[in-house]
Amino acid sequence: MRLSLRLGACTAAALLSFAAMAQDHPTVTAPAGTLLGRAKDGVTIFKGIPYAQPPMGERRWKRPEPFPAWTGVRDAGEAGRACVQPRPRLASIYANPPKEMGEDCLFLNIWAPEGAKNAPVLVWIHGGSLTGGYGHEDMYDGSALAKQGVIVVSINYRLGILGYLAHPGLSAENPDGISGNYGLLDQIASLRWVRDNIAAFGGDAGNVTVAGESAGALSVMYLMAAPQAKGLFGKAIAQSAYMISTPELKQPRNGEFAAEAIGAYVAGKVGATDIAALRAMDPETLTAEAVKAGYIPFGTVDGKVLPAQLVEIFDKGQQAPVPILTGFNSGEIRSLRFLLPPKPADEAAYEAMIRERYSDLADLFLRLYPASNVEESMLATTRDALYGWTSERLARNQTALGQSAYLYIFDHGYPAADEHGLHAFHAAEIPYVFGTADRTPPLWPKVPDNAAERRLSAAMTRYWASFARTGKPVADGQPAWPAFGKDEGYMAFAGTPKPGVRLRPGMFALHETAVCRRRAAGTLAWNWNTGVASPVLPPKGNVC
Repeated sequence: MRLSLRLGACTAAALLSFAAMAQDHPTVTAPAGTLLGRAKDGVTIFKGIPYAQPPMGERRWKRPEPFPAWTGVRDAGEAGRACVQPRPRLASIYANPPKEMGEDCLFLNIWAPEGAKNAPVLVWIHGGSLTGGYGHEDMYDGSALAKQGVIVVSINYRLGILGYLAHPGLSAENPDGISGNYGLLDQIASLRWVRDNIAAFGGDAGNVTVAGESAGALSVMYLMAAPQAKGLFGKAIAQSAYMISTPELKQPRNGEFAAEAIGAYVAGKVGATDIAALRAMDPETLTAEAVKAGYIPFGTVDGKVLPAQLVEIFDKGQQAPVPILTGFNSGEIRSLRFLLPPKPADEAAYEAMIRERYSDLADLFLRLYPASNVEESMLATTRDALYGWTSERLARNQTALGQSAYLYIFDHGYPAADEHGLHAFHAAEIPYVFGTADRTPPLWPKVPDNAAERRLSAAMTRYWASFARTGKPVADGQPAWPAFGKDEGYMAFAGTPKPGVRLRPGMFALHETAVCRRRAAGTLAWNWNTGVASPVLPPKGNVC
């Protein structure tokens, strides 16, 4: 009798233990295969999921190939390795080097609400100048958004020379006669994986938002322009996007060298005589040597993956007709001072240089960026030329397509940032959106752990989650976020959300006109309207 009772007790304990393990380690069976995840605080988490085959050996600089479905159960408790990238400057507030990196890096991670059914999906594309970063960085933890009912997917994609090299030899071996854009093709492959598999995690493949910050936002614009991404997403979020000119595959244009010519030059600099030699190079060595040679990764206008310059595609209304949430930070350049031109000797020198360069637009320029505070004006000029102009342009472009557009400015500061001249710096909004103020990189100015900061973060998380769900950012108990529309509405985040209309009047008109004139000239790098270092503006013509 006692033995029977003991056996019964042991069996019950084992069943309870198994049930607890099953609850803590949920399994999902998708078309890709069966995954063993982790559960925490109402969120199921799956990390290190391969979405494409490792782009190694002969697959280096080839379009991604789908990862074959696996048999058995794959443990998805740990993130995969990051893509190869240069070692960061350790003094940078952004420095957060991955523990492991390699070419076998095309992984994604999923945070889903427990019991999700037809949940909206947000695919996060990390920033890092298309050179660094990874999707499983702690600051991108999707748990807070998942608790708002959104499935978050973060991805890795090829970076630097391994992700964006165009070269005559690579074009010759491609049936389409093109090269470059491999990192962008990775992003498209990840969206296809989401389309085919996310239903198994409780997601709605018909309600996908692509989102990113900085180079991630540039990638969002590339995706909006890429025919191969058509239908893979229905909404877009672009935080601190920059609509710069992009090298064209074979012809120099807009002050840019041809992408193939850049690739051939860099190959020579790293000592590779042909594509076979490039493929034989160690990936970390190649990446480091390419940086030394001055290689900067961008997409390539190849007529197929990217049919034309972003600004041309958006001008013609050929981009994806989707709602957009977009904006920038007031202190973007405070943490990116390497983008600033040299400071003039005094106020008079500053004004003279602006009048020389901007001719009939100089009065408007000096009203927006006065000589009375040269340093602040230079910070604001560079910010607006890159991020402010792009954000408002995106809002205008999508509104013109009949889509809703929501513009914001993040102007929030806190002591650890403000005391070091970093008020509302580049990327400062990210931990507020993700609710990860306690998981920022080591040298990031520490966000205070207090009720006011938590309230702002909770509001932003809810706005972003609502947009992913419905295309309209709504947060209970917070002000209504006006659509950009004819009144040019926006939301300011500075302590508390505050709606407004006509953000920085005159800013967009100035930079849009300057860009238009430089584009019309056809020989100028039109996207660097940064004041004292800009080329002389072409005269007013019939087009602009």
